[in-house]
Formats: sequence, structure tokens, C-alpha cells
Amino acid sequence: MKNVNQKLKVQPKPDSKGTLGTFAGVFTPTVLTILGAIMYLRLGQVVGNAGLVGAILIILLAHLITVSTALSVSSISTNTRVGAGGAFAIISKALGVEVGGAVGVPLFLAQSISVALYVLAFGEGWLRIFPNHNYLIVSIFTFVLVFVIAYISTSFAFRIQFVILAIVGFSLVSIFLGSFAFAGRPGLVQTPILWGEFHKWDFWTTFAIFFPAVTGIMAGISMSGSLKKPRQSLPLGTMSAIGLTLLIYLLLAFWLARAATPEELLATETIVVDRAYWSWAILAGILGATFSSALGSLVAAPRVMQALAVNKLLPYSHLLARETTNGEPRSAMIANGAI
Repeated sequence: MKNVNQKLKVQPKPDSKGTLGTFAGVFTPTVLTILGAIMYLRLGQVVGNAGLVGAILIILLAHLITVSTALSVSSISTNTRVGAGGAFAIISKALGVEVGGAVGVPLFLAQSISVALYVLAFGEGWLRIFPNHNYLIVSIFTFVLVFVIAYISTSFAFRIQFVILAIVGFSLVSIFLGSFAFAGRPGLVQTPILWGEFHKWDFWTTFAIFFPAVTGIMAGISMSGSLKKPRQSLPLGTMSAIGLTLLIYLLLAFWLARAATPEELLATETIVVDRAYWSWAILAGILGATFSSALGSLVAAPRVMQALAVNKLLPYSHLLARETTNGEPRSAMIANGAI
């Protein structure tokens, strides 16, 4: 009887052993990953190819898919205890570990590989400032720096992201201040083309080029195991980040449609640099956003891998499931760095 009473006194485990709040753990990485390379380097081409109305339709359609996903995450996370692993943990709770694993494996692989995308985009921005530098060396050095920061600790990585968030915010201010600069010069103000000719790509190809931008919500969701209160932070941080970035993309599409002709938008990837009030602020924003996106992906992916390993869904799970006393999945971090 004594043993039974002792078992009855066992307290349930807390929802999370994490230390991150909504702003640091979900909102910031989500916003920085969504406002990344595609916003600076590809949105102008989307507007030039699809026209203003076409671009707005693409932005709204992409965000509609993201909002549907975020609402599903919000519904599940507020009605069940969410552990580490982000989407894997949420799907496993709803549909079982087998289905969760089927989604979790390609998820962490995609997040790992996306680090390369962001690092290469960082290299493009760097060469705009220093054209004589070697692209390969810059990209490799950037990856090593991202890996070292992510390896040191999650809290260190997110402190850096706060600085980058301020840089990206300042670059957006510079973009919109550019409106006043060319507003006083009528020859630079363009009449927006409402529906593009789709000379370069068809509608769905243009949509496919833009859509990866909004998949940045996974950067915040994947941090579920590091959150103090995942039930509150996941829905609040994700939905607020989607709302803010949707507004920014719509305003930018309108700005681009008036700042340059469709031919100019399609001809160059860095039209925002030429039309902004301070061009150096845009270059700083490109570097900051792409670096932050790489950092966010490299912080998030190992946590999904570790959650899969804890459930013994990966080879060498006993190694990949290990973590430090501070909760850092170092073994999974090294494996994702290798990928």
C-alpha cells in the first residue's frame, strides 16, 4: 500500500523544461526566417512577372496555406502537452509516432539543407559589397561561423537574432523612406502594372518561387522543446509573426510596383538596393536576414532530429538523442552540420 501511495504522489512532468519566451523563442526566429533572402532578392521579380494584383494574389494564397497550418498547430498545442520536436511532436500527438516520424524525417532534412540556401544568399549579398572576394570561401566561412554560434548555445544564438531583427527593421524603414525620395522626382514614379504578362514564368512557377518564404514558421514551431510555455507561445508567436510579415510583404509589393518598371524588376535581383533611401541599409538587411535564417534553421533542425532519436526513429538514436545539462542537442547539431 505504501508503494501505491508513493506512486500516486508522483507529480506530472511540466509541459517544457525550456527557458525561451514567446518573443525570443517563436516570434523572432519566425519573422527573421520569413523576411529573408526571398523578400530582398525575389519579391521584385515576382511583382515584375505577375504584376501588382498577381503578386498580391500569390502573397495572399501563400499566407492562406501558412495560416491554415498555424491554426492547426495552435489547435493541437493548446489542447495537449507539446514536447520537443515541433511539428513532429504535434503530429505524433494527433496521428501517432509513425505518421509523425514520416513527416519529421523530411522536415529536419529540409531544415538542414535550407541552411545552404541561406548561406549562399548571404554570399551573394556579401559579393555585392566586396565583388573581389571568393564566393566559395565566403560561403564556407559563413557556414562555419553560423555553426559555431549555434553550437555554443541557443540563448547566444537568439541574442544575436535580436540585433539582426533591429537591422532588418531599419532596412525596411530605409525602403519605405525611399518612397519620399523618388516621390519628389516624377520620372521615377511608375504606374503599377496590375496584371503581369508572365513572360519569365507562369503563375504557379512564380508562386513556387515565392512560397518558400512563408515556410519560415517552422523555425519557431521547431523550438517547442525550448519554450517555457509552448501552449501559449506557439499560437501567439506564430500567428502574430504571420500577421506582421503579411502586412510587410503587401506593402513591399505595392512599393516595388511603383519604384520600377516590370522590365527593371525582372532584370535585377537587387532593385531595392537601388531604390531605397540608404542602399547600405538594404545590404546590411540582406546580410542580416540571410545569416539569421541560416542560424535559425541550424538551431531548429537538430531539435527535430533529437526528438526523432528519442523515439528511436533514426539510426544511431542512442547517440543523436543525447543533450548537455543545459539542454543543447550537441550530437544532433554535429550531424545536421555534416548534412
